[in-house]
Amino acid sequence: MANGQGVATLDFGSTPAAEAQVDVTGQTGLTASSLCEAFMMSDNSTGTNTTTDHDFAGVSFRIRCGNRVAGVGFTIYVLCLLGLATGQFKVPWCWNG
Repeated sequence: MANGQGVATLDFGSTPAAEAQVDVTGQTGLTASSLCEAFMMSDNSTGTNTTTDHDFAGVSFRIRCGNRVAGVGFTIYVLCLLGLATGQFKVPWCWNG
């Protein structure tokens, strides 16, 4: 079971972009060696992107976590491998350790 989990809102903005990032904060138990993960789920939608858009994002986004700060949180980085993106996407995340 994960020590922390939630959903972050990643915002590419209104101008098509190839990269976006979002900070996950408030993770008091996170350490510098915690394992962090972020991913796409098809049952998510936002006001600007449908569940189908989230499905496509699952195969066209490269998602990685980095910038761990003990007792604070980490950053989710997203790179579009196919085309550009706009608007908001829900990105579930978890961490352990």
